[in-house]
Amino acid sequence: MPFKIDQDTLEFIRGHRVARLATSSVDGQPVVVPVCYVFDGEHIYTPIDEKPKSVDAGSLKRVRNIKANASVALVVDDYSEDWGKLVYVLISGTAEIISPSDDAFEHAGAVELLREKYSQYRVMAIDERPIIKITPTRIKRWAPAGKGDQE
Repeated sequence: MPFKIDQDTLEFIRGHRVARLATSSVDGQPVVVPVCYVFDGEHIYTPIDEKPKSVDAGSLKRVRNIKANASVALVVDDYSEDWGKLVYVLISGTAEIISPSDDAFEHAGAVELLREKYSQYRVMAIDERPIIKITPTRIKRWAPAGKGDQE
């Protein structure tokens, strides 16, 4: 990993259950979707799961965007009406789509981590479906003054 992550930021990322994934098409059209994810300390994995979709996995806008433009951003945040408690981590990176046939060992490891974190995935065939792999290039944590800005 090209940077160090302090323990508080690492725990913040790992401890949250949902993030927002931003992708962009080759012509710059952005798309943001909420995702479930895991972070192994080096990569972030988010599955293309079995929740109802209007198109097949390969035709999802975020998948098409990643294939056209690998640059992505992921936001993990805490919102509060008390703005002194606001915190977010912005992760910039590059993404790729991995499948069981690409790298069976890595894909299986990601599936295991996802099933450990989310019980819902234990009954879904995510082991047979594509997974988005994000390699962070920058992680920025923001919190109100004194709450641990980190970059």
